[in-house]
Amino acid sequence: MPDIAIVGAGLAGCECALTLARASLDVILYDQKPGGLSPAHSNPHFSELVCSNSLRSDERTSGIGLLKAEMRALGSAFMRTADARRVPAGKALAVDREAFSAAVTAQVTGHPRIRHVEHCVLSLDDPVLGGAGAVVIAAGPLASDGLSDSLAQAAGAEHCYFYDAIAPIVWTKSLNMNIVFRSSRYDPEKGAPSGEGDYLNCPMNREEYERFYTALSTARRAKTRNFEREGYFEGCMPLETLADRGPRTLTFGPLKPVGLVDRRTGRRPWAVLQLRAENVNMETCNLVGCQTRLLHSEQTRVFRLVPGMENAEFVRFGSMHRNTYVNAPAVLAADLSLKARPRVFLAGQITGVEGYVESAACGLWLGLLLAARARGLCLAPPPPESALGALLKHLRTPVRHFQPSNAHFGLMPDLGKKARKKDRRALYAARAEASFADWLARQKHALEQITIENV
Repeated sequence: MPDIAIVGAGLAGCECALTLARASLDVILYDQKPGGLSPAHSNPHFSELVCSNSLRSDERTSGIGLLKAEMRALGSAFMRTADARRVPAGKALAVDREAFSAAVTAQVTGHPRIRHVEHCVLSLDDPVLGGAGAVVIAAGPLASDGLSDSLAQAAGAEHCYFYDAIAPIVWTKSLNMNIVFRSSRYDPEKGAPSGEGDYLNCPMNREEYERFYTALSTARRAKTRNFEREGYFEGCMPLETLADRGPRTLTFGPLKPVGLVDRRTGRRPWAVLQLRAENVNMETCNLVGCQTRLLHSEQTRVFRLVPGMENAEFVRFGSMHRNTYVNAPAVLAADLSLKARPRVFLAGQITGVEGYVESAACGLWLGLLLAARARGLCLAPPPPESALGALLKHLRTPVRHFQPSNAHFGLMPDLGKKARKKDRRALYAARAEASFADWLARQKHALEQITIENV
């Protein structure tokens, strides 16, 4: 069989490549790294985590936690690498971003079935793709203008985009630890020892918060280009845009103080800005939920108003970048191929899934599907009651205004019975686990034939 060409060495592209390679298929992986970087990237490694270093909740009573569990069951290289490079983050799975990306890069470049070619693909008709048996476009949310235009032309419809904002990172040593305290939410209620926990917390009283809020609301913001409209993904809203909704929005959102006690006063603060470790040695911290498009000088001024961050030194400022995706239900077939070009498949955020884990899951599924097809096998899609199945169904369900989505219970079929609100998550999770286990058992033969590990 001719090589399978993959465009993009991000989370989806690397996961797809490693899945195909484990199935003894040859892959050519095209990416402009290490020589070239997009505006959002800063290092030469593959699968760079551009935004937060958190992969979100690891609890199976959440949609994303279930998705990670299903990926582990399918032998996901992404999950195996993330689990091995975990950093403290409470109930979430967060990773040392540099170590994670370096490890993925080593796996990809060291695999005898994967050949990396440093090349920026600018069109679906790029000559380098001509001899491939199949082409996977996993160019991520920052596909080049040329490739985006070529994709839009092939899809027969105007492509969509929205802006994604990333949070600043600061040096931990620059924080005022006389004010900042370490704690996870509800630790005092759980009897956890004082001074322990996975997060650093900057507490604010009402006056301090109002001063911060006023500065944030009036700070200068980076402008968009004239020919681009702003259309933020609700789950990654810039902090200042959330603030525009009202003065209490932040205290019920990313700066909520619930479950935290200021060690200086013994009371719950009015607001709390949390910081999460970026690496194992905790030299740097990410400002949780503080993705922003403020000018860099304004970020320094505004965030230094937060108690404990008066002298904060910034490793990376927050920024904003364009995310490109297609109207998947209109332009993609059930196997994630372009209806107009069946030889071309899409994977990752460009399909309309949103998030690190979701992007990798999409790449994993496409890798499984192409591997099964190469073996002449039929691999049935996961049931919509499962996290992966629900996410894939989202890409097949026509709606008036298609938007990217994370994995969540709302994508799954209704429970079909009345249940108390506090019980619904557990019921969705139990049903998802049972349906996925049943599907996994029925697909065992096909999965074994394509040499998937841990099945």
